[in-house]
Amino acid sequence: MLSNPLTELWTLYALGVSFTVLRTYARIAAVGFRELHADDYLIWLAILIYTAQCTLGYNVGAAAHGLANNGMSDEQRNALSPDDPEHTWRVIGSKIQVAGWTTAACLLWTLKLCVTLFYLRLTTGLRRYRIRIYFAMGLIGSTFIIVIMTIYLSCRPFHHYWQINPDPGNVCQAAVSKPILWVSFVSNVFTDVFILLLPVPMLWRSSLKLLKKIAATLVLSAGVFIIVCATLKSIYVIVDPLNGGRLAAQWGTRETFVAVVTTNLPMIFPLFKTWLAPFLPSFFRSTSHNKAYKTPSAGFVTIGGSGPSNGSTNRQGAHHISANMTFDNESEEHIVGGNGDVKMQSMNTIDGRPRPPNSIVVSKQVSITTEDRGRDRSWKSFQRM
Repeated sequence: MLSNPLTELWTLYALGVSFTVLRTYARIAAVGFRELHADDYLIWLAILIYTAQCTLGYNVGAAAHGLANNGMSDEQRNALSPDDPEHTWRVIGSKIQVAGWTTAACLLWTLKLCVTLFYLRLTTGLRRYRIRIYFAMGLIGSTFIIVIMTIYLSCRPFHHYWQINPDPGNVCQAAVSKPILWVSFVSNVFTDVFILLLPVPMLWRSSLKLLKKIAATLVLSAGVFIIVCATLKSIYVIVDPLNGGRLAAQWGTRETFVAVVTTNLPMIFPLFKTWLAPFLPSFFRSTSHNKAYKTPSAGFVTIGGSGPSNGSTNRQGAHHISANMTFDNESEEHIVGGNGDVKMQSMNTIDGRPRPPNSIVVSKQVSITTEDRGRDRSWKSFQRM
């Protein structure tokens, strides 16, 4: 990483915004502006919060000179006069720390919601998996409330968050507060792990080749790096309560950057793959040109592509037999039964015999619905991966 924290801060911010611009470009190029979904808009709310967080990070150095009400001995607190500029810097820095925890929580949990909305779009018609995603959304909402309540209720009275003398105690030193640290860490890691595991059952039950399953899993599981950053950030504060806050802040900057990038990665991957196609090995190139079929209620979605314009199903929860997913920017649909493709009888024969010339054929269209029980799911395409 860069040695200058401010240089690193704004460099990572620029890269994060660039990734988001690429994501939006890829989505508009794939489906058009009118077909953008909730996660495509929500990511820009996350960028606004990211901007606020980086601005606060900048002011920790510019306005507070990197100081807050932590990392001081009792002698230093007693010797520091309220008229001293350092006292003012520490008060400002302490307030920024509280705001920083708030914006960090808002950013990370908004990005988590983006990911679950993407998975929700990806699993249209798969009731069993969508229930898990709805549960994940509830988990995200509840843990977010817990984190925010911890930030704003753990230190009482609230103004002790920027009290310098006497020592307000660890609970009211926002930069190194153990209640905030532990609640945020556990909630963050727990929800991240839950979200990372959401697509795994669907993916590994598909008929994809093993190497493609591994590659797709790596793309969808890039969020593990967020957990690494969150863990390192927490370790620094626990190991060195006096000076660990500075290193924890740097790893917090990296954590939010990685979160922005990994949230955008599944939508950007097809774009990168298209640009790099001439240089990629044949493993990443599609050799399938099967014609696509679809049903009126088929809920097929692509990574980078569009979802169905109408995601409704009947009251019995009937869905198409199988859903598919692709890492391409184009829609591909394929109806797959438990034992393979559904074969249709030729209209040139009747019960296996040639149809007489000038004969009349009466046909009936039968709609077959199936209650999705999460079995025999087949994400067959991942085309052009």
